[in-house]
Amino acid sequence: MTIYLPIAELSVNIFIILGMGAAVGFLSGMFGVGGGFLITPLLIFYNIPPVVAVATGANQVVASSISGAITHFRRGSLDVKLGTVLLVGGLAGATVGIWIFSLLRAIGQLDLIISLMYVIFLGTVGGLMLLESVNAMRRAARNEPPAPRKPGHQHWVHKLPLKVRFKKSKIFLSVIPIVALGFAIGILTSIMGVGGGFIMVPAMIYLLRIPTNVVVGTSLFQIIFVTAYTTIVQAATNFSVDIVLAFILMVAGVIGAQYGVRVGQKLRGEQLRALLGLLVLAVGVRLAIALVVTPADVYSVVMGAGN
Repeated sequence: MTIYLPIAELSVNIFIILGMGAAVGFLSGMFGVGGGFLITPLLIFYNIPPVVAVATGANQVVASSISGAITHFRRGSLDVKLGTVLLVGGLAGATVGIWIFSLLRAIGQLDLIISLMYVIFLGTVGGLMLLESVNAMRRAARNEPPAPRKPGHQHWVHKLPLKVRFKKSKIFLSVIPIVALGFAIGILTSIMGVGGGFIMVPAMIYLLRIPTNVVVGTSLFQIIFVTAYTTIVQAATNFSVDIVLAFILMVAGVIGAQYGVRVGQKLRGEQLRALLGLLVLAVGVRLAIALVVTPADVYSVVMGAGN
């Protein structure tokens, strides 16, 4: 069964789009990531124009993140205060990112920059997460105690001023690195169409030393508002949000996220990080291959508006 996408200007199989949305929603709930790092490349692989894939992918992230965040809030694993501080930086970063997105599109380099950023970020983050989680599982198999660490303590991060106590997370930490992290994620959300969870989750765990049990829900909380803001502004400035595609992805994503949260609660932290690292790395490798492999159609002819 095919359906026409008015903004993307092509027909797609609705069941394939539903499958993409459900799978990404499942992963969103399971890992605490928005899923944009996966849905945007999947849409590009399915021949959706990158401009539409980025803007519409961000919209799908909103739906799956809301579903997962509500579940975490009910279970008491969401730090609203910490998420709000992240959100302040995220909205500022998203505003800057949308300006960069429009500039790259105007000079005709948007598609290349998007692909390169995905390869660099996904390859680096996925590789580091996989390495750390494998080492953690090896230590567990040998019954070795984990390296001691105290929540909220991390050398230079702990020495920064403007500290605030986050009772839910049980940390006393400066708002400077938290706002900076949110700002960086906001830029990535606008340019790459991602929620940024694949970077925010490991950064909160390893850099800010925030307890793992509140990281997932707090990450989803921030992702909701930053991606919603990005979607609205992208639709108003670049006219690149395909409502039909977004609706299909949202419906499937909400359903998938509910099941993902349930599965994620049953796995240990190092297992979750290993699976997420493998997934992130696989997507990065696939995009890298697409950049270097010669396409089937080396040349293309596009008729200009005046012809």
